[in-house]
Amino acid sequence: MTSPTSTEDQVFAKCERRLIPFLGLLYLLSIVDRLNVGFAALTMNADLGFSPEVFGFGAGIFFVGYMLFQVPANFVLVRLGARRWVFTILIVWGAISAACAFVQGPVSFYVLRFLLGVAEAGLFPGVVLYLTYWFPQERRARAIAGFMAASPLAFIVVGPLSGLLLTLDGFASLKGWQWLFLIEGFPACLLAFVLLKVVPDSPEHATWLSADEKRVIADRVAQEKTIDEPGFWPALRDPRLYALGIAYVAVGAGGYGMRIWLPQIVQSMGFSNLANSMIVSPLPYLLAVVAMIWWGHSSDRSGERIWHIVLPVLLAILGFVLGAASSSDFVVLIGITLVIIGLDAVIGPFWSLPSSFLRGPAAAGGIALINTFGTGAGGFIGPYVIGQLRGATGGYSASMAVLAVGLLFTCAIVLAFSRTIVPRHDTGLEKI
Repeated sequence: MTSPTSTEDQVFAKCERRLIPFLGLLYLLSIVDRLNVGFAALTMNADLGFSPEVFGFGAGIFFVGYMLFQVPANFVLVRLGARRWVFTILIVWGAISAACAFVQGPVSFYVLRFLLGVAEAGLFPGVVLYLTYWFPQERRARAIAGFMAASPLAFIVVGPLSGLLLTLDGFASLKGWQWLFLIEGFPACLLAFVLLKVVPDSPEHATWLSADEKRVIADRVAQEKTIDEPGFWPALRDPRLYALGIAYVAVGAGGYGMRIWLPQIVQSMGFSNLANSMIVSPLPYLLAVVAMIWWGHSSDRSGERIWHIVLPVLLAILGFVLGAASSSDFVVLIGITLVIIGLDAVIGPFWSLPSSFLRGPAAAGGIALINTFGTGAGGFIGPYVIGQLRGATGGYSASMAVLAVGLLFTCAIVLAFSRTIVPRHDTGLEKI
């Protein structure tokens, strides 16, 4: 006879197989379309006369638009439903990303990057909220890690693809970086229509689930609901969200700073554009995919979140220290690899925290608010700081040291608030 636990495992595994690969593909495209500017810069900066400061600001201003529209985008998602809202997001961001091919100077670069951030703002918090409809707390870190493994995987894809597209320089009177933006932007528009076929609004709308399977999901998710759940806007007054948001700023700054500037860091070591994009830049992210999935499963198996956040952040700090202190290119690459592994591994356990004490519309607002701080503010700060310090010092050591200090504050905040945000399997929240 099949045990209830075994039946649950089968049902949730089925949901993972159906949802995570496609949602991960959408997230992969979003990461490609926000990071391909780093590879475009290998030739675009010279063609358009962009200084490190201009490029750093333009790369970072994406995250200003992203930050400003996090909460409003998730508010709309709650009203429209996941499918219709994400469909709209995909169409708009694909068109804007492709339009970056026609940048003429700093102003158009800034405007299109800002609008791209606005368009992409609703995808990540929307999908994290969407996964709370399907998976209970103790299964959520692995689901989030599986979906967000697309982030390091995107760099594995964008590097070789961008390197090849840069070789199209001169074809049809367009620069290689223009082909890069055009070809990498349109898939989002195409997948918007696929989404309408494969992603249901909620478990009860999934035609591939039986009535019994829908009941299993509904019963397990319902066990986590409380009698008095705050609404979307009242939830934003919860001080725990601001603590987590501030803690996540340095994670976003370090992660996106490295993602966007890594091709130019590697280029400064003397690697060709092809070797840079095909081998050197993607390699750390290949290791990060494995670490991210394994660490998310480890967090779910143990039911522990705090140290599964702090330890990867400490690994990233070590990587930044190595990169800042060493004059050896080999050691710097090892340091950068540790940074990337650490800051990607932390994501699954971290994003399981807000949904451990918020549900439904409250979770939508909370997730968006945290991401406003982390990916929004942090994503702007990282590329901008590196650009400013690179222009002022001629190197990357100073910026790596600054980003390492920021991550120390992340560790301190998470440990200080651990007594109120440690999740437990039965109720989702334990105070110790």
